[in-house]
Amino acid sequence: MTRLRHTLKSAADLVEAKLLPPEAEADAARVATRYAVAVTPAVAELIDSKDPADPIARQFLPDVRELDRASGERGDPIGDDVKSPVRGIVHRYPDRVLLKIVGVCPVYCRFCFRREMIGPAAEANLTADEIEGALAYIRAHPAIWEVIVTGGDPLVMSARRIEEITRALSEIAHVKIIRWHTRVPVVAPERITVDLVRSLKSPGKTVYVALHANHPRELTPGALSAIARLVDAGIALVSQTVLLRGVNDSVDVLEALMRAFVEARVKPYYLHHGDLAPGTAHFRTSLAEGQALMRALRQRVSGLAMPTYVLDIPGGYGKVPVGPGYLEETTDTVADPSGRLHRTDGACAP
Repeated sequence: MTRLRHTLKSAADLVEAKLLPPEAEADAARVATRYAVAVTPAVAELIDSKDPADPIARQFLPDVRELDRASGERGDPIGDDVKSPVRGIVHRYPDRVLLKIVGVCPVYCRFCFRREMIGPAAEANLTADEIEGALAYIRAHPAIWEVIVTGGDPLVMSARRIEEITRALSEIAHVKIIRWHTRVPVVAPERITVDLVRSLKSPGKTVYVALHANHPRELTPGALSAIARLVDAGIALVSQTVLLRGVNDSVDVLEALMRAFVEARVKPYYLHHGDLAPGTAHFRTSLAEGQALMRALRQRVSGLAMPTYVLDIPGGYGKVPVGPGYLEETTDTVADPSGRLHRTDGACAP
């Protein structure tokens, strides 16, 4: 398809770009009135509109099933609000905080756990006074060692604004780590300019970028170039992936994705179990399915390519690894990657 020059933000835009058939426009428009829609040119170019099971389309094109709210789903599935002492800050763990600086993204994932808090109409961008209030909170809590800048997607900001945030955090002595969570290198790689990379760097602090990608096709030549610009500038990258039915719920896809991350100098970090966000039941796997995938993945790749499979406990209780486990404490045995049991003392297993 011809490369688009602008982001698609409505059902009509998606039909005009031939990413959705005309008969899907009405349902897509209904979804778009509830949840934000945005598909960048880089993402649009990846979508195979002839494939009804295309894993890229599934992540970004509105689906009428999003209007169905399953039992247990909630607007704030991981409890950001209950852990927010001031606007823009989520303080869930003693040594780190989220700084939710903006409420917009270059694209809107159809499974987003903050989908009811973000988007152009959400009024989630912090004002100058709110930013100062959030920074004052960080300054007043010396146990805060790491600040995770998120949103929305903070790399939608200009290099000048990013530099202002970097400088303000750099002036707080007890903050040692600044981590930026983003999809931008994948969905809008042209934004990763020399100026933007420079704006992320902080003398005296360690800077990480956590890159969200869910399928190996997302790591295009453009994305890999954007990643290289960050890594070559001395910024460490880790990955975040959401386990999604119909996107990456196969060991073949996960293996290809994790190997692609490592080859791009991105350390696989988290594989997130799907959160209970409204209208996302069609994306979620069971924990047992996720554990089976992780067990199969461990048979194929080294530890360098293994993410940690995690669940954000609903309600704000934190993130925990969810296995699979290999140690059987009651029998003093351990399973190898293929599932065979062995005694931990080296004796023959029963």
